[in-house]
Amino acid sequence: MDYQGMRTYRRFHQEPVPEAVLGEMMENVRLASCAKNDQPLIYTVVRSSEMVKAMQPLVKWAAALPKELGTPVEGEQPTAFVVIAKSEKAVPLSDIDVGIAVNTLAATAWEHKVGSCIMASINAPKIQELLAIPEGYKVRLVLALGYPSHKSTVVELKDSLDYYLDEERNYYVPKRALEDIVTYK
Repeated sequence: MDYQGMRTYRRFHQEPVPEAVLGEMMENVRLASCAKNDQPLIYTVVRSSEMVKAMQPLVKWAAALPKELGTPVEGEQPTAFVVIAKSEKAVPLSDIDVGIAVNTLAATAWEHKVGSCIMASINAPKIQELLAIPEGYKVRLVLALGYPSHKSTVVELKDSLDYYLDEERNYYVPKRALEDIVTYK
């Protein structure tokens, strides 16, 4: 798995994500680890162009950037979403399950060069209503999907952790050095 290229992407070519890729993502997340094997999560794959379009105003993009730079315009928007909802009766550690699930989905997508953006700044009640998520579940995260139409590059951390764009709207993401975050004993 090439994690070097697995970055957050916010602009996409308008090529649909193949059904086989979406199916593999769902199978992998079905088998992913979860606390106490509680399996508290359900997933809604949004793939029809009408529903993808209806989702666009319900998600917010790139909080660290001005809206006109960070938000994809028509022709750059994702071509699919996966919505993760959690049972209200889930065990206390189940938010960890949400993280495991979204990473499993993003990693599986990236194996097929499908980029993603994990989104927590969402209108969960409206998404719940739009997608008819069952009662007893709450929308927790949305994963936007598509083939990236821009570059996202890891750069050495200098002064700030804030990501930034160049004049072509390619992303640069500062990361701390390995020796700054890992110790071996």
